[in-house]
Amino acid sequence: MLHLTDQQLHELLDAAAVQGVLEQAFLEFGQGRAAQQRRVRTQVGETRLSTLGAVIPSQQVAGAKIYTTVRGAFNFVIVLFDALSGQALATLEAGAITQWRTAACSVLAARRGANPQAQTLGVLGLGAQGIAHAMQFCQAFDVRRLLVWSPNVNEERCRKLELECGVPVRAMRPEEIAVQADILVTASRSREPLFDGRTLKPGCFVAAVGSSLPVARELDDACLERAGTVVVEWGEQTLAEAGDLILAAPDCGIHGKLCELSDWLQLDPGQGYDAQGICVYKSVGVAIEDIAVAGLAYRRYQLGKAAQEVVAAH
Repeated sequence: MLHLTDQQLHELLDAAAVQGVLEQAFLEFGQGRAAQQRRVRTQVGETRLSTLGAVIPSQQVAGAKIYTTVRGAFNFVIVLFDALSGQALATLEAGAITQWRTAACSVLAARRGANPQAQTLGVLGLGAQGIAHAMQFCQAFDVRRLLVWSPNVNEERCRKLELECGVPVRAMRPEEIAVQADILVTASRSREPLFDGRTLKPGCFVAAVGSSLPVARELDDACLERAGTVVVEWGEQTLAEAGDLILAAPDCGIHGKLCELSDWLQLDPGQGYDAQGICVYKSVGVAIEDIAVAGLAYRRYQLGKAAQEVVAAH
């Protein structure tokens, strides 16, 4: 059976294709033509095993992501099946897929809810997810400056990110970034709010992707209270996992603001933007994302292999 590594997956994937296959998968999920399982966590001591799966018949794939978390370190793998025949197709390392699909869904949500002329991008947290978000957002929007914070940020990391994203990068404190950002990504390991939500610019789009644990939050009540819309991937899973929402005070009115991504994606680009309000996208990561992107990578690998065989035959 085929096995694809993270390095191979980075070479097989690109932002536009990942965003396209995810948009299709979520729209079909909303129409009842795809299905997914909530994450199940099993833990003994410091070792946690998590599993989540999805079936996407139109993309001819089904599968599950399985991963361990040990002392904060993640190790992911996806098992992919043919949804029509049931045949096992491949195993895939899923670190790369997790980065690609999380950032891509944030961009899809922002295309509807962020200022289409957004020029200042803030990223809080410069791990794999923070960097992936910086790169995809700088491709999707006309970003003129990138403001970043991380506990270990330095000039060398800023210079490297500047080369990767093609825009000036400046390190600042979270509270300084929150005041200036048109689009703000929180991709940290923080268990406490990173900034005062009262200081966000009107019209700011916030993508909170750092945690799927009910005991951790990156956003405070002020941010959520100001939000006109809170977009989530799938309410059934998000409301059981997202500490940002679970720990929010009742007067934030979360439940009256929720919009699932499958509904949000039916809007035209920019249609959900409110110049006077705040739009929040809270991501926890759901199975349909992993399986859709794994299917895309598998199909691209097979196409590349077939092309090589044709060349070799001649």
